[in-house]
Amino acid sequence: MLNKLKFNDTIGVISPAGYEKNNSIDYNLNQLKKLGFKIKEGKHLRKINNYFAGTDKERASDFMNMFKDPEVAAIMCYRGGYGSIRMMPYVNWDVIKNNPKIFCGFSDITLLLNYINKVSNIPTFHTPMVNSNLQDFVTQTFFLNLLTKKYTSINLKNFKNIKTFNSRNITGKICGGNLSMICSALGTPYDIDTNNKILLLEDINEPAYKIDRMLTQLLMSKKLDKCCGFILGHFTPYDINTLNLIKNILLPLNKPIILGFPSGHTYPNVSLPLGSNILIDFSQNIISIEPIFK
Repeated sequence: MLNKLKFNDTIGVISPAGYEKNNSIDYNLNQLKKLGFKIKEGKHLRKINNYFAGTDKERASDFMNMFKDPEVAAIMCYRGGYGSIRMMPYVNWDVIKNNPKIFCGFSDITLLLNYINKVSNIPTFHTPMVNSNLQDFVTQTFFLNLLTKKYTSINLKNFKNIKTFNSRNITGKICGGNLSMICSALGTPYDIDTNNKILLLEDINEPAYKIDRMLTQLLMSKKLDKCCGFILGHFTPYDINTLNLIKNILLPLNKPIILGFPSGHTYPNVSLPLGSNILIDFSQNIISIEPIFK
């Protein structure tokens, strides 16, 4: 099991994907410090190489070095964008397996979150990133509670706009994240395993027909059939056509569905532990999470 994060611990900050302008980096790192943590920057965090934060090998080295560094208690991605999959072939995955740590991110970081869990069997954390709005009260509360405490449940009644379908209680590990990234990895070594898992999906700036195409791709590749249930997060901007097509594709599978869970590219962005066993109790409207930390 992992060690939980403590206030005044050091968080290593890396960017496995896109670059950020330096004038934004200082501000956002300071916001993270204000939450009560020390910060250690990846060597190439501020580097710009085309639309990446350094070369593929440089980003991979930052990633591995943070896992090897005994000073670093948790690793948080600065931002998403695009590029994580390009650095993954250069990672020595034994380094990650032998140095288990809290690893946080979402969006383009989706493949890393799921693959780390696959090779190490430790949970990863679908959370806001350093350039997210960590001052949003609900977002900040769930982020800190998940990583620094042993909270064990999420009450769905606390969130408006959540709808449920095929409501029978289920237990399984959470996998998934960004729909576009999941589809982009089909047929690669980083393809996610959905067998008997609860699949989390979210996305941004994708019109209804593209969501349709990607869900149909997952359906025809048997990824959706293998799931035991679904948690559908933010699909932004809001589009009733998107929500209707999601229901049209998923409802006939007769698997339990939570629609409108506040996770993804808008706020609040509620943190979830991927690779951790959860129970979705529809009778109580509660997601119960198994203990993650020592």
